[in-house]
Amino acid sequence: MKQATSTGTGKYEQMLLLCAKLKPVPTVVAHPCEESALTAAVEAAQKKLIIPILVGPAAKIAATAKAAGLDLGKLEIIDVPHSHAAAERAVELIREGRGEVLMKGSLHTDELMAAIVSREKGLRTARRISHVFLMDVPTYHKVLLITDAAINIAPTLEDKMDICQNAIDLATALAVPKPKVAILAAVETVTSKMPATVDAAALCKMAQRGQITGGILDGPLAFDNAISKEAAKMKGIESEVSGDPDILLVPDLEAGNILAKQLSFLANADSAGLVVGARVPVILTSRADTVRSRIASCAVANLVAHARRGRP
Repeated sequence: MKQATSTGTGKYEQMLLLCAKLKPVPTVVAHPCEESALTAAVEAAQKKLIIPILVGPAAKIAATAKAAGLDLGKLEIIDVPHSHAAAERAVELIREGRGEVLMKGSLHTDELMAAIVSREKGLRTARRISHVFLMDVPTYHKVLLITDAAINIAPTLEDKMDICQNAIDLATALAVPKPKVAILAAVETVTSKMPATVDAAALCKMAQRGQITGGILDGPLAFDNAISKEAAKMKGIESEVSGDPDILLVPDLEAGNILAKQLSFLANADSAGLVVGARVPVILTSRADTVRSRIASCAVANLVAHARRGRP
């Protein structure tokens, strides 16, 4: 997602510090045939976050590198004729164990996601695949995760359970010991007239019964009650989450997409992005994203890949 004029507040750089002692992870980059996408892959390699395997038309990748003044050195390039083939071959390489992270280059998101969600040849797991924006908002005291604002249009309660668990697992990989999840709605009371409030209450009960683990959930919470402790107190809400959420779980894609873009364009926030719930983390950024945001996404993917290595 493109930002206005922000250069960040240093929150992304803190994630880079977490990666300092970790080894770079093999990362399959699908169709890096545009300057910012290829630059991000090369710079992430230079920062020892990833070991890129570039998949796309070799001549086009070489031409892009020449135009951008990039030295590809000994980076592996796998030649395929077009973006659709790049998406399919990139997913194949992940299935073959060649990479621990998949990174979107300059192809359309739909092309890459179609290859990822293919039932026969894709990267599905038992979990619902979801997307997380990692926002560096100048007026907020830590990185803020927003989910799902890019993949699941109208998630069911069961979808939201997976979306929530995916985000908690991601936050845990970012060294947040007990992520706080604010489940957003338009109001903070439960009413059958607003299904999002009922879902929020059910998700909190699911967490109490162990169906969602590793986080502290509260909801429904209106946005002001989630972000501001003072606003919550004015409404008589006593909450561990209010004023300090790590994760904002939105009711649907439209609400989440609008929220993330508002933060980018009105609050000068930077945004990184990651798809979770698949076999490997997927760096899914917009072609308009800055190189800084892409590097931050690579840092997040590095941390998640190393966290996955430690799991059974």
